Amino acid sequence: MEVEILRLNHRIGRDPRISTHVALTARAFGASKIYYSGQKDSSMEDVVNKITTNFGGPFNIKYENEDLKLIKEKKKVGFTIVHLTVYGLNLLEEIKKIRTCKKLLIIIGGEKVEPEFYKIADYNISVTNQPHSEVAALAIILHEYFQGNEFDKKFKDFKTNIIPDKAHKVVKSKRENL
Repeated sequence: MEVEILRLNHRIGRDPRISTHVALTARAFGASKIYYSGQKDSSMEDVVNKITTNFGGPFNIKYENEDLKLIKEKKKVGFTIVHLTVYGLNLLEEIKKIRTCKKLLIIIGGEKVEPEFYKIADYNISVTNQPHSEVAALAIILHEYFQGNEFDKKFKDFKTNIIPDKAHKVVKSKRENL
């Protein structure tokens, strides 16, 4: 299974925190890559790359100036395009079909999403048909797609590892984990 994310229309002055959270959620919940369009934001890329360096990967972030071209290229190589939108079909009614797709590009809007994105998508999917966070929608669709297996994901090449603990923050460096 290969899952990549496309975050549309990133705006530096307005979206740095939410776009960063989209990227971190994508990484933690099993996606291997995130593309973003809109304004190029080296600072956001640095934050995501730092997290990946410290906590492991693989995970990549890449700015994409031509988002529709990227989608068309992904379709040509067998990706199924899933657009998350409040106006889409119910996730729980469509997830079994989506799970049969081995390569996904999940599109998440930023500001107003143009009609072309709805048309090019293989699926326009909603999580609740109510306004809410794209971070939450992404986490839910990835959780449903991977059926909870994302919780067992092992990250490679980490420098820092969080150890689950009932009452304390336990963080170890890779040297301590060996």
